[in-house]
Amino acid sequence: MKVGYVCTNYNNSGDTREAVCSLRRNGGDEYRIVVVDNNSDSKNVEALKSVASEFQNVELILSKENVGYFRGLNLGIRHLRATQPDIAIMVVGNNDLVFPRDFAESIERNLSTLEKYAVVSPDIVTLDGAHQNPHVIRKIGKFREFIYNLYYANYYLGMAIRQVAKLTRRFTDRADETHHDVAQEIYQGYGACYVLGPVFFRHFEELWAPSFLMHEEYFLSKQLSDKGLSVYYEPSIKVMHRCHGAMATITSRKAWEAAREAQKVYRQHVRIFS
Repeated sequence: MKVGYVCTNYNNSGDTREAVCSLRRNGGDEYRIVVVDNNSDSKNVEALKSVASEFQNVELILSKENVGYFRGLNLGIRHLRATQPDIAIMVVGNNDLVFPRDFAESIERNLSTLEKYAVVSPDIVTLDGAHQNPHVIRKIGKFREFIYNLYYANYYLGMAIRQVAKLTRRFTDRADETHHDVAQEIYQGYGACYVLGPVFFRHFEELWAPSFLMHEEYFLSKQLSDKGLSVYYEPSIKVMHRCHGAMATITSRKAWEAAREAQKVYRQHVRIFS
């Protein structure tokens, strides 16, 4: 079984190397890996070239501009589909992931699920043991959507809301992730990692990517639902997430601004009162 892995890189090539090495440890040449670099600095580009020369199953795409997350993944997806048409399963996502030694086996055990669902979301676990999936089991409530509007109305108001959310997390966090041991259809899977199967590629050439960054979870769920498809959460497929490797290189203001632009697209499709 050949599996494709596509990730983006932006000034954090050390994370990319670790992700590649973790795949090599548990699958070797079964994986075809494409790393899309979003115009990193010369030091990081040279580090990526070293990874590509060291491992023959790693290919590097150097974008002359930072095209963003899903758009960057699409560069890799298109390349992999053109050069390796026999690959029907692709793992796409962040480069700050570490794959367990039985990752390929867990994919193989779930081939029947991948024959039924276009996208499978794995159990994504952070270094401190937090589970990031299932991200959204059902649609988000109107009150929370209203708070999102306030968050994106003004940067300083948004940062204040974020601080309040941190302080009240015990009471205000959605409880979806507490169901991390239950395999089920979900509304949105966490954007750090997805497994795209044959059903996805029967309907789509690539990911819908209307934004530079953020809200990718919704955009994928919308892309699927428009074709009568859905995301399936499978806890037996596990990955470790080092968390925000590339995002750590972006200021909070720029991250908020990118999210606000994505929110404008999101609000074209999801209205609070309709």
